[in-house]
Amino acid sequence: MFSSKDKNQEKSKNRVMERNVIAKKSIFTGDVTSEGDFRIDGTLEGTLKTKGRVIIGAEGVIIGNVHAENADIEGKFSGELLVANVLSIKSTANISGDVVVGKLSIEPGASFNATCAMKGALKELNNTNETKKRKDQTA
Repeated sequence: MFSSKDKNQEKSKNRVMERNVIAKKSIFTGDVTSEGDFRIDGTLEGTLKTKGRVIIGAEGVIIGNVHAENADIEGKFSGELLVANVLSIKSTANISGDVVVGKLSIEPGASFNATCAMKGALKELNNTNETKKRKDQTA
């Protein structure tokens, strides 16, 4: 009755509609796992893992680890940040720690005091080095 394509689209729609929020003046301590998006306007101390987008609002704070598909940061983050796709850092953001991303966007004025690795750039660099080695070996 339903094709696998219809089921995948339905799952995708449901995930997009899910949004979890930690409201202003709320403080959570511990590990959080979610399938949907997550917005932090309060404080989270611990680990957040999601297959969706993490949004840290202007007054939001995360101290710990974040693993997400995408992230938008306006507030404060300290710890290890792993973003599979795009990390967007707004001008009001303050980030420190270790960051691994697919793509990175930083607005002027943001405070970014972190080590940063881009997964896509590492792949391209390795491919370039392999091509160069092959050319050197044939020459």
